[in-house]
Amino acid sequence: MKRQDRVLAVIPAFNEEANIEQVVEELTKRCPDLDYVVVNDGSTDRTEQICRDRGYSLLNLPVNLGLAGCFQAGMKYAWYKGYGCAVQFDGDGQHRPEYILPMKQKIEEGYDIVIGSRFLNKSKNFSMRMIGSRLLAGAIWLTTGVQVADPTSGMRMFNRRMIGEFACNLNYGPEPDTISYLLKQGAKVAEIPVVIGERWGGESYLKPTVACGYMVRMLLSILLIQNFRKRIS
Repeated sequence: MKRQDRVLAVIPAFNEEANIEQVVEELTKRCPDLDYVVVNDGSTDRTEQICRDRGYSLLNLPVNLGLAGCFQAGMKYAWYKGYGCAVQFDGDGQHRPEYILPMKQKIEEGYDIVIGSRFLNKSKNFSMRMIGSRLLAGAIWLTTGVQVADPTSGMRMFNRRMIGEFACNLNYGPEPDTISYLLKQGAKVAEIPVVIGERWGGESYLKPTVACGYMVRMLLSILLIQNFRKRIS
């Protein structure tokens, strides 16, 4: 299979020594035809060493760039290697490999971005995470006219055109405000229902206070800042 027909799993990893081996091993076991690259975001633990010892495909960043810079590095890799699709696949064990093929099938229907949605068709058992996501979904609908059930989901697949946008034109990560921006530029977005679990080990940086600040920033960005955003080229 030629690379333009293949999917690359971009695995951002910052201090994921407790998870990265199991994540990669399960991914390659369940999706043996899938290519992947671990983007080590300047980890200070043994993440890099584990990847080198196991012979994993590794893009090593010498300093911590944060998710936006780390993800963009992975998209540049996908772009210059000629991949037709790239999927963001977290290095903490929350994302499931079995959803990658259905996402690719959706891309083949003509969509630019496919989001693995935790809340698609759900109306009961509201959590704080769901409420926050629904607030951002409302802001996206208000500014673009498009309904996105789970804009905060980190499991997203992008086609070749979107890979090029992130690699060459957008100096931003794949956050909800960027999804809003791309919708305004004409991108077609679809969702498939997925189940996303808890991280296998280690601690998430997204504490309650950090999560609240994130939601506020995203709302302001979607409602105000995106009106003035420009592409690099």
